[in-house]
Amino acid sequence: MRSCLLLLALTLTACQPNNSAPAASQEQETDWQPLFNGKTLKGWRGYNAETLPPGWKIEGDVLTFDDQDIPPDTEYEGGKDLIYAAEQFDNFELVWDWKIPPGGNSGLLYHVREGYDGPYKVGPEYQMIDDLEYTNYHDISEYNAGLGYGPELQDWQSTGADYAMYPAPLEDRNIKPAGEWNTSRIVFTPERAEYWLNGKLVVDFVPWSDDWQQRRDSGKWTNAPDYGKFRSGYIALQDHDSPLWFRNIKIKRL
Repeated sequence: MRSCLLLLALTLTACQPNNSAPAASQEQETDWQPLFNGKTLKGWRGYNAETLPPGWKIEGDVLTFDDQDIPPDTEYEGGKDLIYAAEQFDNFELVWDWKIPPGGNSGLLYHVREGYDGPYKVGPEYQMIDDLEYTNYHDISEYNAGLGYGPELQDWQSTGADYAMYPAPLEDRNIKPAGEWNTSRIVFTPERAEYWLNGKLVVDFVPWSDDWQQRRDSGKWTNAPDYGKFRSGYIALQDHDSPLWFRNIKIKRL
């Protein structure tokens, strides 16, 4: 009887879960590094600047920008775009939530280096814009005409595009209208870059390929010799003169 009880105890012990090893989801979560967690802007500053640009602040758990909040006599030296300057990234997966107002426009850029007129001169950009209403608020006919396009918003200017390089489809992207939260994701390696919007893949390309080089040399970036050449750099959020909201910005190195 005693040996039967001992055997039963050993069997039950062997069946217990091993709590010393973290679950797979926990292991995966520890790979993520928060760039903005809703509590602090540590690591962030202005492009070509030493401090935060005016207009950027935390409200609740959201990173916001509104140039209407900037007093007219505010003194500041540097760009109004925001960069995470604590470290540079090369290959990564990046996820963030964002929303813009009607007529709003912004972008998230990567592989950014300083010393230029702005992050857009050097870093590839994931476009975020009010596709549905932008041209009702802004006349882009002259700008587009200078690049050989009509007055309407083009697919290479639309949300999810690799701006002025790889267009995003204007239909069936799961995009949410201005004022609602969208979730975007970039997966970047030298073999393949992917831009996602609300769980849907909208753009993919091979960085620095012959096709990439041809697009880079024949379009908007012809006169920007350092555009896209760096293989590591800062993450940047673009101020494009409209209110902005960001939250849950996190990155994982690949």
